[in-house]
Amino acid sequence: MAAQFGTSGLRGLVGDLTDGTAAAHASAFGRHLVGNGIVPTGATIYLGRDMRASSPEIAAQCATALKAQGLVPVDCGVLPTPALALHAMTRGAAALMITGSHIPDDRNGVKFYRPDGEIDKEDEAAISRLAPDFRAAPPAGAPEMSDESGPAASAFIARYRGFCPDGLLAGLRLGLYEHSSAARDALAAILGEAGADIVRLGTSERFIPVDTEAVSEDTRRMAAEWVSQHRLDGLVSADGDGDRPLVVDETGAVIRGDALGLIVARHLGADAVVTPVTSNSGIERRCGAEVLRTRVGSPFVIAGMEEAIARGRGRVIGFEANGGVLTGNPIEAGSCRLAALPTRDSVLPILCAFAAARMAGQSLSAHVAGLDLPVAASDRIENFPTAISRALVAELSSDAVARDRFLEPIGQAVAVDLTDGLRMSLADGCTVHLRPSGNAPEMRIYSEAASAELAGALIARTAERVHQWAGASPV
Repeated sequence: MAAQFGTSGLRGLVGDLTDGTAAAHASAFGRHLVGNGIVPTGATIYLGRDMRASSPEIAAQCATALKAQGLVPVDCGVLPTPALALHAMTRGAAALMITGSHIPDDRNGVKFYRPDGEIDKEDEAAISRLAPDFRAAPPAGAPEMSDESGPAASAFIARYRGFCPDGLLAGLRLGLYEHSSAARDALAAILGEAGADIVRLGTSERFIPVDTEAVSEDTRRMAAEWVSQHRLDGLVSADGDGDRPLVVDETGAVIRGDALGLIVARHLGADAVVTPVTSNSGIERRCGAEVLRTRVGSPFVIAGMEEAIARGRGRVIGFEANGGVLTGNPIEAGSCRLAALPTRDSVLPILCAFAAARMAGQSLSAHVAGLDLPVAASDRIENFPTAISRALVAELSSDAVARDRFLEPIGQAVAVDLTDGLRMSLADGCTVHLRPSGNAPEMRIYSEAASAELAGALIARTAERVHQWAGASPV
């Protein structure tokens, strides 16, 4: 798959990025920033990266390309994406994060930040138009850069100091599945300062792709075993670049990301919530705030948040089904004041989950059960060609007869939602949602049902039908 923009930045196979493509897009970004007066020539631009084997090489190529456009690259090392964004936004500077998030190590990506936050779809289009003008052999070496990795990491930890006042999490024994997440040290420091006793587990210097939305059975099993073995009150982790959380309760059950987002909205008293159509359908009923639904991807969530702010909403929270939470306004919580951070963050939902449960005098599992959301599930078919995914969704979206035939072993569709992919409401009250991934060759499948068993069975039957259709497809 050639490198291309998806739901979260530029993504592609490593070889499709190191061949000069990543550098060309960095050059295009620099030209876009300077040419449109977003930053002046000579402005600082911050670079961060995750722990993938290819990230240092891509970062070096991008730094050289940016310097050629008249910008001054500054190295922030390995750190969470939200930490890089916070560091850059605080200084009114642009930034580049080299990361493929949760996708395998043979792939990577680049996330782009203007001084006011993530780029939007118009910025993406402009960068894509300019990038071919800079295609050349990848630049060799890397420019000399100053190092601000320490201040950037420290500022992110300081952001949450006082969020859980008076040792609110004192006595909690929490596991931290570190793997190769860029957020592992920040999470240990932030949760430790909040009073929790941290048990660090599963550290790896080799990159491990952890998807916090479609959590693998191996990860679920390992997390449950750790919770039992170490007598934990919960376990937390994050994906490769630390913008998506993984939270496991004291029973060893993984908490869905949209449930975490709802907990954040309630805990912080949001008056507007922006979330994609893939998030749980019960959110409107349970959050007590205006809810705006969008397509999947942080640019769409951010656009919805800006719309809510323009209408005068004072506490705007955005989140995705992967659990990454964005804040649209400065928000006071505990003894700290959180500056707006309109990019996904894994730390805020983790803190809110345990703080909200503690303040309610509940275990985490009891607090989540009290949300009374429909049971939802999600999974993905990996290494599934994007062209076939899109062709299937297009056919089923436009042809009711084909849709009925596809659903014969699953149920009968009584309504469809085409906001992003194909979401089908079934006659028995269940839902099935097909969505081609925007950043990897995968078909995402979501379901809602009356029980976890039925939701899982719907996923399995739908995946089987997708494979059957693909086998008969001429695409």
